[in-house]
Parts: sequence; C-alpha cells; structure tokens
Amino acid sequence: MAGASHDSGYYFAEQFAFQNIKDIGYCGIQNRPNSNGKSIVHAVFSSFQNGTTTSDANCHDGADNGPGVSCAVEINGDYRDTYNLAVENIPGTTTWTGTVINTATGAKTRVGSWTLPSGAGGIESSYSGFVEYYRGTQPCAKLPKTEATFYNPVSKTPGAGKGVVGEPYEYGDCVGKVDFSTTKVSDGYEIKVGF
Repeated sequence: MAGASHDSGYYFAEQFAFQNIKDIGYCGIQNRPNSNGKSIVHAVFSSFQNGTTTSDANCHDGADNGPGVSCAVEINGDYRDTYNLAVENIPGTTTWTGTVINTATGAKTRVGSWTLPSGAGGIESSYSGFVEYYRGTQPCAKLPKTEATFYNPVSKTPGAGKGVVGEPYEYGDCVGKVDFSTTKVSDGYEIKVGF
C-alpha cells in the first residue's frame, strides 16, 4: 500500500470461502496514522460464519456488526514494503490462524485464530478481494487518493495449484467518478483510486 496516506480510512482485503459452510472469511491490511514517528499497519483476519469461536486475545466475537469473529493487530511497518497475509489451518481441526508477513524484513506477526463450526472444509479455489473506503460516505469527487498492489495468492497445500488475481473493477455509486485505474504487474495488479 505504498501510495496510501498515513491516516485511517482504507481497507485492502482478500475474501475466501470455505467448503461445506455458507459464509466467508477475509484478511487484509489498513492504513493508520503514524505513532511516535513510525508508520502503522493494521492487519485484520475475520470470519463471518455464525458459530465461529475464539479464545485468542487478539480477537473478539462479531464481524461488521454480524456473527463471526474478528481479529486484529497493529505493527510498525513501511508502506513501501509488501505484506503477505497467510491463512493456515491447524491440521485435523477447523481452526485457522492468520499471520501478517513483511516480505522485506521477514517479520511475521500473528493476527489471530478462530475455529469454524464442525464439518467446515478447506478454502475454496476462487473468491474476490476489495479496496474499501470505510469512513462513511464521501462525495465521489472527494474520495481520498490511495493505491495498493494485490498479488496472486499462493498455497503450500499439495495439489492446490496456482492462484490468480482477476482484473480489478469498480462497483457502487461512484463508478467512473473516482479516477479508478489498474495496471497489470508481475503476478498481480496495481490499483489507484481517488484524488
């Protein structure tokens, strides 16, 4: 999120669905105001599935005012660095752990963990991500400028194959009004939006 302001307001996220259950999870990062002169990266790992449980200190019940569990952590990190969000299953369980990884420094920070209801399976092969301005409605012409790059997902699961990020697109009330653009980069897309 090299082009993001050092303020709160944007959420850069990837969503994922699970086999055998209805609702999704997502993980991502958000910009935040600097603290003590250092950049802050806010990482999130959430389940929207009713019946999800947690005992993790980084997590709480509920996701966006609905069922599920949300976990979050704040780390010092340069916005020019690339951050991977690792979503890993504890084998033989329906418990999943989210970790944010700064690929420039190698630093790994656990975001949190939660347990899906019994019978939940692995992650489905396809879903979507988003760039969201969550600080209420803005006139389209006043949407703050931001940019971020989304890279193709990868998996260590044998036989899972290679993931692909599809070309991002606009939706909502401001289509064509917020200087939205995408650029294909190696293994992903750069997204720019706002003024």
